[in-house]
Amino acid sequence: MALIHSFEKSGNILFKYRGQIPLILFIIALPVIYFTNYTIISDSLNSIITIVAISLSFLGFLIRATSIGTTPEGTSGRNTKNQVAESLNETGIYSTVRHPLYLGNFFMWIGIVLFTYNIYFIIIVSLAFWLYYERIMFAEERFLEKKFGQKYLEWSLTVPAFIPSFKNYKKNTTPFSFISVLRREYSGFLATTLCFTFIDHFRFFLLTQEIKWDRASTYILAIAIIITLTLRTIKHSTKLLNEEGRS
Repeated sequence: MALIHSFEKSGNILFKYRGQIPLILFIIALPVIYFTNYTIISDSLNSIITIVAISLSFLGFLIRATSIGTTPEGTSGRNTKNQVAESLNETGIYSTVRHPLYLGNFFMWIGIVLFTYNIYFIIIVSLAFWLYYERIMFAEERFLEKKFGQKYLEWSLTVPAFIPSFKNYKKNTTPFSFISVLRREYSGFLATTLCFTFIDHFRFFLLTQEIKWDRASTYILAIAIIITLTLRTIKHSTKLLNEEGRS
């Protein structure tokens, strides 16, 4: 099998199972947290790292929300069985970067990973993320090239794959929909909050040998669970979050 076909095949396989990556990351983080020496981290440095970590993950969420909130039906989404693209996104955030959802994922991941305070883990996850998503992006772009041909090639020549550039920005043709974000991003919001809360509690236990539920992260997680359950119930029991022309 030629390399180009091998890359495309493996990318499509990885695309189908990309939703399991956070679970793998969660499992790997357990020994990393256990063997990290947190006694050398001062209170002030702890506060700075926490703020930066949460900010990075929030930035990733905003990037994903911007992409999903301005995406029409039949394009980028949570589809897992195969690639989907009824039209080519060329405006808004897609005029600055070709893979904004994956860029958002990276920032959400790296924020969580930074919260472990382990520089080696940050480097390893960053490299692993690139190796994993490089194949997925390759397969996705092969699909788009086959479907849209020269139109896609011309667009890809002016828009970078992963590092945004605003010099060719085009105003979005699809209005931003907050409802789309509410309908499609609550699970990612909960997963991110859960990861931060778990790391916070596990690290506290390792330092004190105590389990203390009365922590800020616990209350934030409780709020996230309530929001998620509410949105999930509304989504599956009513039509309030349904929108015509949206995925």
